[in-house]
Amino acid sequence: MTKFWIALAATTLAAAPVLADGHAATGDIAAGEEAFNKQCVSCHVVVNEAGDTLAGRNAKTGPNLYAIAGRAAGAIEDFRYGNGIEEAAEKGLVWNEETFVAYVQDPTGYLREFTENKRARGKMSYKVRSEEDAVNLYAYLFSLAEGGEAATN
Repeated sequence: MTKFWIALAATTLAAAPVLADGHAATGDIAAGEEAFNKQCVSCHVVVNEAGDTLAGRNAKTGPNLYAIAGRAAGAIEDFRYGNGIEEAAEKGLVWNEETFVAYVQDPTGYLREFTENKRARGKMSYKVRSEEDAVNLYAYLFSLAEGGEAATN
């Protein structure tokens, strides 16, 4: 139980910049859009609360990535997440730049480390090739959310 509270505190503190000043995304938005269209569009979509598609197609393999910054993992209703994400969600995983970047580069490895469960597996089989692409993807997704103001490099 103590590990749960430590993990929750760590993710809360890591998410604080997102919630505090809205400038937590540090990547290049244009490069992130390009990376999204090359690497993510076949599985993910970004649809706002009004139902407008901001990015992607009608992909349903992965969850909607709208307003991912500061959102708890596994929080999209009616999406069938894998056991690894569900376990991470129970342990307090919150998406911020650091957690997103680490996860998309090695989904299964990240879930195993975060949950401390060597059997945890991510359903996302694709790995973003570079940390720079992952940071840029986060900045792009952050910029699409209502009020998202990502800083560009």
